Amino acid sequence: MTPDRFFSLMLLLASRDAVTTQELASALGVSLRTVNRDLNWLRDAGLPVTAQRGRLGGVTLLPGSGPDLTRLTPGERDHLSLTGLDERQRAELDASAESRRALSKIAAAQPRRVHELLPLTDVVHVDSRPWLQAPTSGTTPASLIGPLRRGRRLRIEYDSPREPGPRDLLVDPYGLFAKAGTWYLVADCARVPRMYRLERITAWKEAGRPRRIRENQTLATVAAALVDQWEHDHATEVSATIDRTQIERARRILGRRLVQEDHDASAAGHRVTIRFPQLEDVRALLPFGSAITVHGPAEARAHLRDLATDLARHYAPTPTSRPATSVDDARAPRPNDAMRRS
Repeated sequence: MTPDRFFSLMLLLASRDAVTTQELASALGVSLRTVNRDLNWLRDAGLPVTAQRGRLGGVTLLPGSGPDLTRLTPGERDHLSLTGLDERQRAELDASAESRRALSKIAAAQPRRVHELLPLTDVVHVDSRPWLQAPTSGTTPASLIGPLRRGRRLRIEYDSPREPGPRDLLVDPYGLFAKAGTWYLVADCARVPRMYRLERITAWKEAGRPRRIRENQTLATVAAALVDQWEHDHATEVSATIDRTQIERARRILGRRLVQEDHDASAAGHRVTIRFPQLEDVRALLPFGSAITVHGPAEARAHLRDLATDLARHYAPTPTSRPATSVDDARAPRPNDAMRRS
């Protein structure tokens, strides 16, 4: 178990009366198997961790055996339970000040050691934003916290890139979800779970009624199911060959959508399968140029050809007209040249 995960796990157990292993796995960003292994490690280390099965059960840590949270205010305890967020994301939730106060109180209460190590927060900094990310617009996470904690329905105006214009939607929200530096609103729309990027929510208001979410569903379970669906559901499988010099770049950009069929490159490159949710998404291969050769299906090749043709046409040089006399003069022999030949 890594030190940061140990600290986050202890905070989760100490700040909540009981928590399920699924909630721990979701909060820590690890698998259920890893959580169970970590809990066994805590028990083997002598920490009084107990687990109770059943609907009202969960994992608990006996009082007095974890970090001293008695000096924390209820708000600080609440914000401290938000594990996995970096400083920027906490600031977007208006949670950074109370989180820092809570951590400083806990650090001050820990026994001093002769050879004390520097705190992890002094030597580790996390920035989950993608490189070259443009400033986000649209709805901010902090503005939605109030309605979400009151459990209200929301009417949002959502500008989807797949629609000709913004749509007006009535949603039953579970809460906010941070994934790879991007904030999402997780909500049911007509009883169907969806994730909405906050930067595309152009307007919202409370609908005036309590939310109606599905029974036995939580923000963590719905978000995990949506992520799994997005990563595994696909409508188009593209067979391709990637140049050996571009395979690492392709793995970084395409992620789990790329399945490598051979790990030893041939002279032509690596044979791969690339999975896309929709045929239109194959446009993600255009930046690779000729480094990726698509073999099939025929629809994917045709769509890439059309996209490349449109792009070439868009950047084709503009025809320029020059006076005909300039060409004729350039080709006509000069008098001195004619005299030399004679």
